[in-house]
Amino acid sequence: MTSHSDIFVLCDRVRQTSYDLHVYHGNGHLEKVYENALVHRLRKQGLEVEQQKPLKVFDEDGTLLGEYFADLFVDGRLIIELKACRALADEHTAQILGYLKSSRVEHRLLINFGSQKFQIQKFILSQPGSHSAAGSILSALFAFLAFFRG
Repeated sequence: MTSHSDIFVLCDRVRQTSYDLHVYHGNGHLEKVYENALVHRLRKQGLEVEQQKPLKVFDEDGTLLGEYFADLFVDGRLIIELKACRALADEHTAQILGYLKSSRVEHRLLINFGSQKFQIQKFILSQPGSHSAAGSILSALFAFLAFFRG
């Protein structure tokens, strides 16, 4: 079992690797190019990375509803959703919050390589099994602020 702080160390590694990737490649490539490049760099660091990982989606009572495919699944505990768009939008956040609740994977990064300025957000489902949208949004906001604090 890993400690709570280990996931933040992992997120910091992914954030720095993603930033370095953005500096080197810039914006303008297709999402798949950034996905492949990030997988390559993370695996070189010894991390286990799965691409297009199918994850089960559950209803509140535990009923399996289907699955979706996460762009990247790192070390069996961190989902990374990648974008290559001009700017992150509300619908990207809504998508991430929905996936957080229904997949029950607690930690997720949303990374946009398509903007001139590197964009990354961290989301945490603070109470596994909690199905409050307000709770998820507050959790995501606090996680985002904590991720970028000095």
